[in-house]
Amino acid sequence: MLSSSTSTVAIFTGARKGKGRDDTAQRPLFLRHSSATLLPRCLCNVFSSLFCSKRFILYSIMRPLTEEETKTMFEKLSKYIGANIKLLVDRPDGTYCFRLHHDRVYYISEKILRLATNMSRDKLVSVGTCFGKFTKTQKFRLHITALDFLAPYAKFKVWVKPGAEQSFLYGNHIMKSGLGRITENTPQYQGVVVYSMADVPLGFGVAAKTTQECRKADPMSIVVFHQADIGEYIRSEDTLT
Repeated sequence: MLSSSTSTVAIFTGARKGKGRDDTAQRPLFLRHSSATLLPRCLCNVFSSLFCSKRFILYSIMRPLTEEETKTMFEKLSKYIGANIKLLVDRPDGTYCFRLHHDRVYYISEKILRLATNMSRDKLVSVGTCFGKFTKTQKFRLHITALDFLAPYAKFKVWVKPGAEQSFLYGNHIMKSGLGRITENTPQYQGVVVYSMADVPLGFGVAAKTTQECRKADPMSIVVFHQADIGEYIRSEDTLT
């Protein structure tokens, strides 16, 4: 049974061949329903058969996050910036919000959002800054594109030595031998933003050890688990939006 929170679902059917018909045309069929509406079983059977056909394309419009999606995303963000999440929304330069489009969460100003409504949703690739995406199991994964907004508000930070920068930018964890500095009283499994010794944000990760444990750790032990780095702009250029 299908349901959606205040969204519009559009199904495009393949064109029929025949006299006077355009073979390349597509005929849209729209269905609008609210979160409280459940589709009849006969329609569910129709949709099930349509989704298995390559002649049909399904897409949903860009929409606000549901309460559960907002909670999941904010829990992830709070691991890095804590209560500073409110500073992302209450900004002196305008009102900003989060929107979901193709499983990706975008951070966007209301001014740009109003302009985006003039575009056809099936042709809209991205808008604003992509903060991350929801997986098929509804877990939220932060993307490196959110780094510029995480770094200024990060509560816990890690600095890597120049010799360890390249290793981190290739997607590897940070070893004790490459650790330059770490914020005092950093707890284990705390989200941290990774900097170079010149205070340039390189990515973010999760602390594998507390600050006290790092001081006594073996040089080859992992102190920060890699999550994302700016090297992904080259390694994952085709998938970042």
